[in-house]
Amino acid sequence: MNKLPEVETAKTLMNEAMAWSVMRWLREKKRVRKAADQANAALDQSSQAVRERWPDRIRAAYEALVAPAAGAPSAPRPQKTPLPAIDPEATLIASKSKEIDDEAYRARMDAEEAFDQAEKQLSTRLAREGCQKAIHSWDLHEKAIRKAEGLIRPK
Repeated sequence: MNKLPEVETAKTLMNEAMAWSVMRWLREKKRVRKAADQANAALDQSSQAVRERWPDRIRAAYEALVAPAAGAPSAPRPQKTPLPAIDPEATLIASKSKEIDDEAYRARMDAEEAFDQAEKQLSTRLAREGCQKAIHSWDLHEKAIRKAEGLIRPK
């Protein structure tokens, strides 16, 4: 996986933001949110692009696993072709990938919650914690994408 510029920019901003005062946070929170949203969108797009290159049987198994969570960010796009029969090996591989994706998603939601609390309480301590959690969530998402890339068959 190549480093995504949106993620690198957001990580740099978050590291810088850990030293900000409350007043600076209030002035810059929209810029921080925008950078975080762009990083998350780039990671989501990259993750989706990787999954689209998976072998059909693994992709079908993954889609079957995420189908019950319709409306969740990791839910697959509507299907264009019927799913092939799902085999147990593909289901096991897909479930391991989904576990890693879910861990990254939980970390992302944890960071969002920390930022929400920081804003409500005007707390630089919570904002710093949110920065650390956001960086951690992006690291987990990048790790998940790298593992997902390992499931792509060479052409």
